[in-house]
Amino acid sequence: MATKKSVIIAGGGIGGLVTALKLYRGGASVRVFESVQEIKALGVGINLLPHAVRVLTELGLADELEKAGIKTAELKYFSKFGQEIWQEPRGFASGYKWPQYSIHRGRLQMILYNAVKKELGEDAVITGHHLSSFERYDDRVEVYFTDRKTGEKLGTYQADMLIAADGIHSGVRKSFYPNEGEPKFSGRILWRGLTESTPFLTGKTMIMSGHQDQKFVAYPICPEALASGSALVNWIAELTINDEAPPRSDWNKKIDKQKFAPAFSNWKFDWLDIPKIIEDTHEVYEFPMVDRDPLPQWSFGRVTLLGDAAHPMYPIGSNGASQAILDADALGIALAKEPNVENALRAYEEARLEPTASIVRSNRKNGPESVMQIVEERAPNGFERLHDVISQEELENISNSYKKIAGFDKERLNKVYV
Repeated sequence: MATKKSVIIAGGGIGGLVTALKLYRGGASVRVFESVQEIKALGVGINLLPHAVRVLTELGLADELEKAGIKTAELKYFSKFGQEIWQEPRGFASGYKWPQYSIHRGRLQMILYNAVKKELGEDAVITGHHLSSFERYDDRVEVYFTDRKTGEKLGTYQADMLIAADGIHSGVRKSFYPNEGEPKFSGRILWRGLTESTPFLTGKTMIMSGHQDQKFVAYPICPEALASGSALVNWIAELTINDEAPPRSDWNKKIDKQKFAPAFSNWKFDWLDIPKIIEDTHEVYEFPMVDRDPLPQWSFGRVTLLGDAAHPMYPIGSNGASQAILDADALGIALAKEPNVENALRAYEEARLEPTASIVRSNRKNGPESVMQIVEERAPNGFERLHDVISQEELENISNSYKKIAGFDKERLNKVYV
């Protein structure tokens, strides 16, 4: 940056922490404010696609990712009968210059949190501070914080810009779009868990089975377990329901497995015993599959949105965390090129708004997972020969098209970032 800028980031999740590292490397003075009192290794598994791993590698985190995640070797789609529909190598195995990682969300967040504290200082992340309001001026922003539990006012901070990485229920987003309402419910509920099990397929395989109304996803996320000959399997069971959505998506809502397990009682395949995976899980978390409509604008003067605050999307195509990381990268690039804060934030928006909107729209149509829905609709009772149901060309077109939409087309990614 031509002159040192001061930045307030609201939200200490993956997007906020990567943004802090990126902007600090660009010469900014950065402080991250997080609502919770203590940042902990919460959550279940996520995937980091090669374009996001590239950004984290440039930030010096390759060794930490290598220790904490599993390099995903392949992705396979199956029907509800366990019949293979599509298989493709991923990451290094597919020829990318960067791997795809399956990793525990909490472990990734702690890697980022520790990196921020090490580089920016122990006081760079201020917890227990919930953004309650802000004011925009020609030369600065003023941000007001409270204790979310008590309502106590915690002071006012000033900076050259405010980056709102405060999630799907973003208060900053709501201030610009007060009539938007709650996130849009897909009609589907996700149940998620972690299970100690035996490795399946390659031991580094991500699988999806079923269709849009009933689906099961599983992949290993622990390299230590893999090295010992076992697997810590992250899994997601998904069903379309007729009820209304719960009032808020809650990562920490534990539920009784009997709420959904009977629907998967017959999903015992040669390569994975899904009923046993569910049965052996100690804690299961429920949340609705929700998103929001794409926005016409993210940046307002010296304030902008990032990550789920900007473009919450269905968890399809392994894209949520990766797109927040790409936002951080694009923001850093824009601020490095443009000394004027407002112009830089507009340039960031221009780079990221339409690409992420395209992913939101594609995910509503099942993204690359649409191959499973096509097979379900054309062959609901199973098939003898896959290509009587769907052609290889159709399968390849769906896969390649989504990679381009999501920004990880292999040829372009490997060529542009040498």
